Amino acid sequence: MKKTEESGRQASVDGFAHEHIVVGLLMKRYQNVSLVDLPLLTYDIIIVQKDEAGRDDIIRAQVKTATRRVNFTGGSRGGVDREYKSGVKEYIQSTETSDVIIGVHPISDNSFELYFVPTVLIERLNQKSISINKISYLKENHLILKNCKNSELIIQKCEEYGILQRREQYIF
Repeated sequence: MKKTEESGRQASVDGFAHEHIVVGLLMKRYQNVSLVDLPLLTYDIIIVQKDEAGRDDIIRAQVKTATRRVNFTGGSRGGVDREYKSGVKEYIQSTETSDVIIGVHPISDNSFELYFVPTVLIERLNQKSISINKISYLKENHLILKNCKNSELIIQKCEEYGILQRREQYIF
């Protein structure tokens, strides 16, 4: 087997394994977490929480392997199947496609860091990826995960963390 084919297969295996790892880690904390086994959806996992009124609130999460960067794109193929023509065009994740990207950063064979990047932030950044060094405050930040659909809170926190530049406050 060629090295590129072998590395493509390994990347695919890693991607599936990381989805399962994330589900396991989040299930211990949030309990109601599941893989979504529908291949045409733009997210991999759902997390079900209760809102203030006691209704189910579903967070749609897309899992991405993050060695140095968290990639925000979907709809394209990598590895050995790069020429695959699915009819799906590459897109950048948004609030229409998911609520949060979970970057899985392997730090050893059995140890992982999770970066929670809300799509609210991705829309504001308007870029295809971000270095994990720039989002260190999002690592294991469960406040961000639980509130990933709260635009105001996410923007405020990301300004505090220095991920986004502060909006100018004008006093008249």
